[in-house]
Amino acid sequence: MTDLCDIPGHLVRRLQQAAVAIFLAEVGEAGFDLTPVQFAALSTVISNPGVDQATLAGLIAYDRTTIGGVVDRLVKKGYVARTISRKDRRARELRATEDGHKVFAQMEPAVMRAQKIMLRGLEAGESDEFLRLLRKALAAVNDRSRAPLRMAPALSVEGE
Repeated sequence: MTDLCDIPGHLVRRLQQAAVAIFLAEVGEAGFDLTPVQFAALSTVISNPGVDQATLAGLIAYDRTTIGGVVDRLVKKGYVARTISRKDRRARELRATEDGHKVFAQMEPAVMRAQKIMLRGLEAGESDEFLRLLRKALAAVNDRSRAPLRMAPALSVEGE
């Protein structure tokens, strides 16, 4: 019989469970109420002002059909504003609000503490190697995901 501790999928699932629990504990202890996905979405909106929801979903490798709920919660909390796109009236552009920028900056230390806790069983060099190997493994199977990671499209310059 196969030992579950020798199956990558089982280990990755368990690490994900721990990662979410650690994230929520650290962020909650710091007084914030955001999930890892909400944090990723807010971070990406800050880095890509004007991004639409479909592109946001690809940038954080999240399901396009459920990203709307994530954005709705960020809008409701006052961290993201949604406006009608100037290029496509059917699309909505997302921008972080002043409160969104502020809470992100205040939360970031707790998020970084959580990352360190997740990898505390590894030495510094091992952590770097583990992250390198995770990226490599993910790149090889990205297209097999229900929500593959998509790179940001090149931004067009006004007037082009």
